[in-house]
Amino acid sequence: MASTNQLEDSLAGLFKSAPKLPANAKKVIVEWLPWVNVILGVLSLWAAYGIWHWAHWASQWTDAANSLSKAFGGTEVVDANRMSVIVWLALIVIVAEGVIYLMAFPGTKARTKAGWNLMFYALILNAVYGIVNLFYSYGGVSSFIGYVIGTVIGLYFLFQIRDAYTGGKQTTPSVPPTAPKA
Repeated sequence: MASTNQLEDSLAGLFKSAPKLPANAKKVIVEWLPWVNVILGVLSLWAAYGIWHWAHWASQWTDAANSLSKAFGGTEVVDANRMSVIVWLALIVIVAEGVIYLMAFPGTKARTKAGWNLMFYALILNAVYGIVNLFYSYGGVSSFIGYVIGTVIGLYFLFQIRDAYTGGKQTTPSVPPTAPKA
């Protein structure tokens, strides 16, 4: 936990000098963020299912191609197993990211720091998925660059609304007004 707090603090320092969003934009983002989390969670889980389904479908077709090749006296045409370690790792990261987005719904709706933290963790997992995607058959450098850009944009917006979840930092203590003396 200490390392994520250090990462959060260092990223907060980086995004401190970024252009500020207008107050109305921040308000709209904070208001809609719980529902955005639900959408991102469902889309992440759907993407994980899509990858799982694609890998099994590709394995079935390569099995069929290999069987046909062997029937005519040839050898295996393609490696039949598409469920490689990278695919399993990608599935685990995407499912974890989707679950974290869904778990962030109540916290972001209640505007707690714990909800904000879950969004932060989901964005960090998004960066991890970008790294995993770098080694994936259909990923590559361009996909990795896309994930890095997406993560940076997500972190920018997340740090812009951070005060709504931490209560903001007051520079002077608030003192209740005293009644005038008669």
